Amino acid sequence: MRTRPIRRRAVPEALAFGETLHPVLRRVYAARGVASTDDLDLGLDRLLPVGTLDGVETAAELLATHVGRGSRILVVGDFDADGATASAVVVRALRRLGHAEVGFLVPDRFRFGYGLTPEIVALAHERRPALLVTVDNGVSSVAGVKAARALGMDVLVTDHHLPGMELPDATAMVNPNLAGCAFGSRALAGCGVAFYVMAALARRLGAPASTIVDLLDLVALGTVADVVPLDRNNRILVAQGLRRIRAGRCVPGIAALAEVAGRRLAALGATDLGFFLGPRLNAAGRLDDMSIGIECLLTDDPARARELAEQLDRLNAERRVIEGRMQEDALEIVRRMKFDAPGAKLPGGLCLYDESWHPGVVGLVAARVKEHVHRPVIAFAPADGGFVRGSARSVAGVHVRDVIEAVATREPGLVEKFGGHAMAAGLTVADAKLPRFAEAFADEVARRADPSALQGILVTDGALAAPELCLETAESLRGAGPWGQAFPEPTFDNEFAVVEVRTLKDQHLKLWVRPDLQAPPVEAIAFGWVAKPGHVPPRPQTKVQLVYRLDVNEYQGLRRPQLLVDYVEPRPG
Repeated sequence: MRTRPIRRRAVPEALAFGETLHPVLRRVYAARGVASTDDLDLGLDRLLPVGTLDGVETAAELLATHVGRGSRILVVGDFDADGATASAVVVRALRRLGHAEVGFLVPDRFRFGYGLTPEIVALAHERRPALLVTVDNGVSSVAGVKAARALGMDVLVTDHHLPGMELPDATAMVNPNLAGCAFGSRALAGCGVAFYVMAALARRLGAPASTIVDLLDLVALGTVADVVPLDRNNRILVAQGLRRIRAGRCVPGIAALAEVAGRRLAALGATDLGFFLGPRLNAAGRLDDMSIGIECLLTDDPARARELAEQLDRLNAERRVIEGRMQEDALEIVRRMKFDAPGAKLPGGLCLYDESWHPGVVGLVAARVKEHVHRPVIAFAPADGGFVRGSARSVAGVHVRDVIEAVATREPGLVEKFGGHAMAAGLTVADAKLPRFAEAFADEVARRADPSALQGILVTDGALAAPELCLETAESLRGAGPWGQAFPEPTFDNEFAVVEVRTLKDQHLKLWVRPDLQAPPVEAIAFGWVAKPGHVPPRPQTKVQLVYRLDVNEYQGLRRPQLLVDYVEPRPG
């Protein structure tokens, strides 16, 4: 196992926080650019005003026109959790505003691929809508929008993905990432854009703000699940959504997903949304049909929500089995590259392909392998017509969509189509062109990336003193945040003496460690650590450097601090 460098975040000297804030939180927040307690105010009144999102008033006017006519409106979503929550936001909002003629359609990723394609437009046209509303897609759907307009449909595009060279000729478009957009947050998820659009519509129709504000439970789930940067505006959306969820004021589908995941609704946090609820919702789009997930979020019948949540839970279990097998295949490919051998040098970016891989799971495999090799990874699966479809995951400092665009620009015809974000992207390549694309992708990453971005540097908030490794600190950290992309959950690094070692289910490493001889032992667990290549459990009476998060372990009514370990490195002495 290669050792990974650890770098501690710098903490500004001047901290304008009140004395009531826990000392550990003071330095954690300061290291994330929070300057004062005023910056920690996540009240709804601090949200960027609805009317400041470019294009939102035009979109509201278009929607109001069709609502006034009683037009049939069809929402076309994406097949992930962001698309599902965005679809639910728009459908629920329109129904609350008294418009019953609204439905939704989600592309089958295995038949149609991503976005508003001409094939999806033809399918939508069978329902005779007067207005199509895309959520979490559409900015790259030039041909699809053209086909819809030719059939006499208006098209409202709401999206947050980066635009390509040509924009669709939509009737109206809202996307904070369009060139020249002046909105204060480019980090909105698709569900966040949908929320702003529906809030503008409610205001135009004279409806109370609560009509739309009460949908923030859905926005919180989609925002966290889509791993968009949690700038202050997104933190407000997530914090307000979590507040409603914990109070039991959420849609039955979210309550049911929490129940099947074994999470307590009253204590739900952003981590639970990202690691427990989001994957169950995503499983529908990965293996089956995201309509199951959207129906779960739309039903007001708790029994029906529970039934659909259990179905999603079964799909997620199936997804884990498929992912595990594919991950082993992918890591074997990497092992053959002798990544852990002395002097070994991997390409700047990796492209992995196996004809047996499931197209709905390749993104998860890319993410897992990326964590192992610390560089951008694209995992490909077969697609129809002699093509392969890939899902890319990147590391901080490498904008993977820009890398793919640079390859496509330099070698026209090499990439069939692509789209995405800085950290994740999707693309289609001809099967015969994949070897050349892999070379070009690796070269472009190497050309753009600072070498430090490919070293797997672990960034922490420094060490916790022995007295700080306590339940009070853990509870303060759990109640803070919300944490997520670009506002990371606090991690710390300490050297510990190992007191006791166990292996759980041949996968997980369970330790009891002491920061010093006078301190009591602290429980620590590294999930999946034993199963990773080259990882050997430490022995008692040795020392280890741990990178960890401090959490609360609740078991049989007892609460105690627990270290959730991300990295274990043996230390001399």
